[in-house]
Amino acid sequence: MPDVLKSSSFIQGPCETGIFKKDKQTFVVVTKADKGFNYTFSNGMLGNTLDSGTTLICGENAVLIRGEEIWNKLAISELNTRFDSGGVMLAGRLMEAMEPPGAGGNTPLVVYAHGSEGSGWIDRAGDPYQMLGRGISVFVYDKRGTGLSQGEYTQNFPRLADDLVAASHEAKQLAAGRYGRFGLIGLSQGGWIVPLAAARARAEFLGIGFGLAVDITGQDAEQVSKELRDHGYGDDILANASKVTDVTAKIAKSDLKEGLDELADIQKQFGKEAWFTSIKGGYSGVLLSMSVDDLRRNGVPRFDKLNIDWSLDPMQVLSKVDVPQMWVFADEDRQAPGAVSLERLSNLRRQGSNITIYRFPDTGHGMWEYTEAKDGTRKQARIAPGFYDLMADWAKGKLEGNYGKAYRR
Repeated sequence: MPDVLKSSSFIQGPCETGIFKKDKQTFVVVTKADKGFNYTFSNGMLGNTLDSGTTLICGENAVLIRGEEIWNKLAISELNTRFDSGGVMLAGRLMEAMEPPGAGGNTPLVVYAHGSEGSGWIDRAGDPYQMLGRGISVFVYDKRGTGLSQGEYTQNFPRLADDLVAASHEAKQLAAGRYGRFGLIGLSQGGWIVPLAAARARAEFLGIGFGLAVDITGQDAEQVSKELRDHGYGDDILANASKVTDVTAKIAKSDLKEGLDELADIQKQFGKEAWFTSIKGGYSGVLLSMSVDDLRRNGVPRFDKLNIDWSLDPMQVLSKVDVPQMWVFADEDRQAPGAVSLERLSNLRRQGSNITIYRFPDTGHGMWEYTEAKDGTRKQARIAPGFYDLMADWAKGKLEGNYGKAYRR
């Protein structure tokens, strides 16, 4: 039966998660969303089934594309499981191809560490299906406190790394005899988790997308710097902002035990200046918007619940990684600006670390291409073409050709 049929034979029905293919190279991934279903084509174009003028309509084991073509559902194996990590039961899923030749001894297997979002990934994340559609077996799990997993949501990276190690052991056990290369992929916050877990998970390669080689305070400082520079402020203001983020970092790392008097001085000195009130960062904007008295009395409850380990030094961790790593950066990333990380990774590479670096121009966090309004706000357009192919080829151990507009550094 051909992959693409005429639309006259299509019957609309409830949406199903999975991969729907036009041919061996062209497919669309359908996943659950808060409302409707999201879909992402293999070239990065995307939408939601509730969008006006949606290009995808669901049916039984098929989707209708642009009202013209029927793409059939790809047969895949999805094995749901639960596994223990430090007394917490986590929900996972092993996904493998079923169509010939199926998963075998030469099939790469990857486990994803997802970002800081508070929602689970099973049935909801598109990236794992994009890898599966490119011939990679994938183990995906809902991190603790999200989706079907137990426990409390946390941003404690060592604890999340423990969970990733447990997920890796479960993935290997379930896929025994049906995989070759094994690796870890971390996106955004997952870029901190993957190196922590690499040795214990016995990963043979790491892939990190829009992550950082600085700690959380370094991320905040870079965010503030990029925010101000994007708003047209010069080096004099950036120098003052650096003093501000030095103080907020001291406050954060000391759990509000140090730096509050300095914060009061800074608020008095700069509090009425436009650049100061526009600061957001990761946490600096929150601290700057509160009075010192309020911070002393109440702290920041929403941060306290995250159980962050502020002592983590990413460079100490990365210097001990002895397997090939690929880092992929979005050049216009506002959430995870990469300038300092690029410099640090380049230095590690000169010292002998096996690090490959790619950069996608004109993209924001999540590898999104976007349009930008005059006021600086962005509207996401699509995932940069070539990003998914790059991640899949890295997992296969063979980078070749061009990956959209990406350039290798």
